Amino acid sequence: MNMLSPHTVDLLNAYNAHLPQLEQLAEQVSSMLLKALREQNIQLNTFERRVKTEDSLTGKLEKKGNKYRTIYDITDLVGIRAVTYYTDDVDKVAAIAKQIFDIDWKNSVDKRKHQLDSFGYLSLHYICYLKEGPLRDIPFEIQMRTALQHVWSAIEHDIGYKGAVKLPPEFVRQFSRLAGMLEMADDEFSRLRTAMSEYRRQVHSLVKSGQFSEVSLSTESFRQFLELRPFDRLNQRIAAVNQAEIFPAPMMNFLPILETFRFKDLGDVQQFIDENSEDAYQLALSQLAVTDLDILSESIGLQNLCLVYALKQGGGLYGIKAVYDAVNGEQAANITLAEGVLHLAQQLPFMHRL
Repeated sequence: MNMLSPHTVDLLNAYNAHLPQLEQLAEQVSSMLLKALREQNIQLNTFERRVKTEDSLTGKLEKKGNKYRTIYDITDLVGIRAVTYYTDDVDKVAAIAKQIFDIDWKNSVDKRKHQLDSFGYLSLHYICYLKEGPLRDIPFEIQMRTALQHVWSAIEHDIGYKGAVKLPPEFVRQFSRLAGMLEMADDEFSRLRTAMSEYRRQVHSLVKSGQFSEVSLSTESFRQFLELRPFDRLNQRIAAVNQAEIFPAPMMNFLPILETFRFKDLGDVQQFIDENSEDAYQLALSQLAVTDLDILSESIGLQNLCLVYALKQGGGLYGIKAVYDAVNGEQAANITLAEGVLHLAQQLPFMHRL
């Protein structure tokens, strides 16, 4: 190990003397930033904080210790790294950092703005200070990047690209191609998220306005359709038979059944409700007539609608069983349930019309 200069030794002594304040600063900054990010509902891939170790600081000072006059001229003794999923969220993290901290713009750098003839995944670095308090004179660094940028940085470091003195042209070209692919993927993920958000807004607007035939049947559209509580009227009629209470139950598991019925849009689902509610009520009535149930699942209306529709489509015993398999999971008891429903249904008017 090389002999350390007196100035380097002085800086290391100052580092050790101030280490408790550095650790306190790292804790305070990370707590403040995480709280603000959660309040803005910004999802992170990872969030890291660290205080530079003495070994790491020693290595840095051995290389360029003469450029630092005091220990706090070293701006990255405390480091925070926020890794987001999307490129536009990097800018959101940066905007929040600007709100809650003072930024040293002279020493901050947006490494994403690299030259056209360079490549590599880089990040946004802010040198910051607390706005107030006893630790406000200590600088800290916040690095902001996407998950793909973070992966690229780790791979680049592992391969040792930055440290290579001269690489053959074919390696440089391969690095450039890979970096371009990752950059494009980052941009496309952000665009896809924006497009999906817009799709959800459109679906919500169409569903809310009752334009069901304009909305394709999907997980998102069916979830929003359920928010309109389209089965409440049928449920209440069924519950009134035994003066039963209705308790909440998940109904998204009925979506695959509706898809097997080849429903294409929410208009098909609404038509399915309108055309089959009376027969579904009669089927439920025949089942409740032989019980004294006073608590019913919120899904009872939709379940009976599916049973009636399966029978009308000629599904018979195994069409009924398929509904129970989808709702309850495949189990031996489903065939017994199906046999009971089929027996009751055969006595109802809609079966005689088939």
